[in-house]
Amino acid sequence: MDKNFELGDIVEMKKQHPCGTNEWKVIRKGADVRIKCEGCGHSVMIPRREFEKKMKKVLHHAPTEEQ
Repeated sequence: MDKNFELGDIVEMKKQHPCGTNEWKVIRKGADVRIKCEGCGHSVMIPRREFEKKMKKVLHHAPTEEQ
């Protein structure tokens, strides 16, 4: 199970969002993590420690820029 996440990754959380989807996009990383619901676009900022507990796995990694 992959728990390493980067900006732009799509992650699955343990609990479903009220809109019915379980997929979130990581849009900010730091002491706090901001994630955006892929279903309705709602954005939530939570402490990193709490995010790491609530995250189930990384579904899709963001495309990387290789030069």
